[in-house]
Amino acid sequence: MHHQAPTIILDNANIRRPGGDVVLRTLSWTIHEGETWAIVGGVGSGKSTLAEALAGKMQIEGGSIDWPFIDRLRESGRVINWIAQVVQRVSFKEESRLFSYSRHYYQQRFNFIEPDDDLSLDAFLRAGNAVDDVEIERVCHLLGLNVPRDLSLIKLSNGQTRRARIARALLGHPEMLILDEPFMGLDVAGRAEVAAALADLLRHGTRLLLNTAPESIPDWVTHVIDLDNRWQGKRADFVGQVSRPVSPNLVVKSVASSKPIIEMSHVNVGYGDRPILRDVNWCVREGERWALLGPNGSGKTTLLSLIAGDHPQAYSNKIILFGKQRGTGETIWDIKRNVGLVSPELHLYFSEPLTAFRAAATGFFDVLAFRATTAEQDIVLHDLFERFGILDLAERPFGRLSTGQQRLVLLIRALVKAPPLLILDEPFQGLDGRLIETLKIWLDTQLKPEQSLIFVTHRPEEIPSCVTRRLRLHEGRVIECE
Repeated sequence: MHHQAPTIILDNANIRRPGGDVVLRTLSWTIHEGETWAIVGGVGSGKSTLAEALAGKMQIEGGSIDWPFIDRLRESGRVINWIAQVVQRVSFKEESRLFSYSRHYYQQRFNFIEPDDDLSLDAFLRAGNAVDDVEIERVCHLLGLNVPRDLSLIKLSNGQTRRARIARALLGHPEMLILDEPFMGLDVAGRAEVAAALADLLRHGTRLLLNTAPESIPDWVTHVIDLDNRWQGKRADFVGQVSRPVSPNLVVKSVASSKPIIEMSHVNVGYGDRPILRDVNWCVREGERWALLGPNGSGKTTLLSLIAGDHPQAYSNKIILFGKQRGTGETIWDIKRNVGLVSPELHLYFSEPLTAFRAAATGFFDVLAFRATTAEQDIVLHDLFERFGILDLAERPFGRLSTGQQRLVLLIRALVKAPPLLILDEPFQGLDGRLIETLKIWLDTQLKPEQSLIFVTHRPEEIPSCVTRRLRLHEGRVIECE
């Protein structure tokens, strides 16, 4: 590999978001062999659109994009008919012929799926890749994907699914791998593991490029392009540019009343002989603010699904929600009326053709489809869109927003009805530092005293000041409850 030879060259390129506006104008950027770049930028800055363009999946309007490294591969005798044969992109959301979230519904993660509709991890990894067991074992081991391969893909945790998708891309032996937010949704150990696995790929000659948050840039990245400031250069020169507003130390008011809203006693959940939750006892009272912590696969999502009404095994356990035992005649709607929820899974399954404003409005009705709103409800929506700086996106189709913008709209959706219980499962994934601080301040100052909060994250610095209690799970057991 000759060093310094260009890999990809963009020259004054204008790149348009599919069906939307031109996001990047007159962008000139050259990636050379031996360089590993990170693309950073705020929500809506065009990071994913740029990644799509580099993977050859976007029309360039004006200017040009060239892949000299592909020409060199062809000269050496490789038959390459299209860019996707050698450039693999792992985006936020798996939407391939194999698996589409819009074909599945959210509760299926916890139920038994029709066998002919089910896709196992093993089948997912093999699809489109001519690979043997040894190769699959090697890649799974490299990425720390240690779950049974006959497990249904839809049952994997958010973090495991991301590893599975990176694994599948690797099994195609790409010359270049473009990763959108590869560390999103991973716990501390998982981030270290995936970073080490990617470093290993680099050593073996795979070209890597990643979209990531400035604070997650691994030390093997050599260069950074910042789309907000149109800055590009060596990583060593970039580090100083990460600035965040500091949230004031607020005295946060909450009423910890004695009224319990969630009571779980000796809760056990398993699939077949695989225990997911073991003997969990937990009580959340009105006005309490909890952080739910634990590594990937520790049972956090399952625990939340018992509360939010999506899990069938809620009925075989002693779970009292808002003073009612689960399974004593309440409907799933009775539960959802009291709960506002945002999670990575909800994001994946939200595929209605609505505008951003209408998508957020569905939160008043606990559905994922259009419902007419009152003037009062419209005012609440307008205020939240304005507060979080996305009023200009209100009429844009939800499907045409960037991943980060979509996440913000779904967070507003969870907040709109000021629910007695707010469940925020990794709500800041894919958002930039400035926005995260704005949201933390909002949660610290705008939640009503009697609102209870359950906040899930793998990054302690994301936890708002109002959160004063911790529940920590490990392998389905409670190991800390304070």
